[in-house]
Amino acid sequence: MYNEKLFLTPQEILDKEFKVDAKGYRPQEVDKFLDMVIRDYTEFASVIKKLNNEIKLLSEDNAKLKAEYRKLKSIIDSANESSGGSGKNNFNNVDLLKRISNLEKVVYGKEE
Repeated sequence: MYNEKLFLTPQEILDKEFKVDAKGYRPQEVDKFLDMVIRDYTEFASVIKKLNNEIKLLSEDNAKLKAEYRKLKSIIDSANESSGGSGKNNFNNVDLLKRISNLEKVVYGKEE
């Protein structure tokens, strides 16, 4: 994903050779700076990989919670259609509504 936007890899930076000119930069300073760039590049790649894995896990968890939410909502809808409002079903509906409310808080971050 991020690789398409990067021009260099840490290894390409490490292997880069510069031509020496009469009034050029000191090779030791250039090498030292490029070593810092390589460390940063490597760390960025590690952080990006970690965050992509975390996004994947959270997306999967979110999908599971949404599926459970839809399932509970359909149970409530079918119970409402078939019951017509009897006392026992109203108690079950209240319980299901509480569960759905808790799921909405988790899935959508709603606070009451």
